[in-house]
Amino acid sequence: MAGEERGFSHERIRGSAAFPTVHVVSDSVGETARTVAQAAAAQFGEKHPKIEVFGKMKTFDQVRRVLDEHVAYHVEQLGDDRLLIFYTLVDPELRDAVSDYISAHEHMHGVDLLTEAITAMAAVSGREPNDTPGVLRIADLDYFNRVAALEFTIEHDDGRNPQDLPKADIVVIGASRTSKTPVCIYLAQHGFSVANVPLDLHTEPPKQLFEVDPSRIFGLMSTPEVLTGIRSRRIGHAAAVAGSYADPEYIHEDLESARALMRKLGCYVIRTDGKAIEETSQEILDLYAKTHGTDNRKDA
Repeated sequence: MAGEERGFSHERIRGSAAFPTVHVVSDSVGETARTVAQAAAAQFGEKHPKIEVFGKMKTFDQVRRVLDEHVAYHVEQLGDDRLLIFYTLVDPELRDAVSDYISAHEHMHGVDLLTEAITAMAAVSGREPNDTPGVLRIADLDYFNRVAALEFTIEHDDGRNPQDLPKADIVVIGASRTSKTPVCIYLAQHGFSVANVPLDLHTEPPKQLFEVDPSRIFGLMSTPEVLTGIRSRRIGHAAAVAGSYADPEYIHEDLESARALMRKLGCYVIRTDGKAIEETSQEILDLYAKTHGTDNRKDA
């Protein structure tokens, strides 16, 4: 690599007053190089290194302009013209041009993260790489969708941010201890953005709930006996100060009120008593698929 050819050693890094900024150059989004840079920096005790990412670089002129500008900045602001560059460039011509440019400048220290890996895989597999930038990003799109869905679901747990209810793929409603949160998390792991709304006798449901397509709303129901046991175990020794929360009569009224709202909404009703979280969630997924034409996944 270019840095190794110029004797860019561990000793030189250790002698620096400040840990260097890593400049990531990529013809995709740069996440691969960012991850490698973070892992390498951790070996020097740097858990949060400064990393500047220059993604979607399509031409050599773009890369050269970015590198030259940052060298100038380093000279002006830091009095140091050295530049540490991690690059992931799939296009062979662009990669070679950047490699040659870095090699021609002593102050630039480059790490080519893909060439050796691609070359080794090609040699062993006997196959040719397709040289398409961003294919890992495309392959991981499902993963990122799931992460986004999980973030949405956490932000909209237990009635939070009701203004976003119409944006949810699925809305789960039900009385306390009917397994709303674990069901929502399970659904989020399948790529669905889920919100849940707790129902009780003393709180009006958010008005936005009535703006949601009923086929996207799933009401969870249980029996008074099951909920009494769950709530009693939940409050434990605090029963004396928990009021009617675990009282069977109160729970019966709580469930009847929830059922009346579900009828008013015209939503699906799912029984959760005697079922594992996976069973309840799968029932929701199956009903959702029948209505919205998906194969148990939002992104299918």
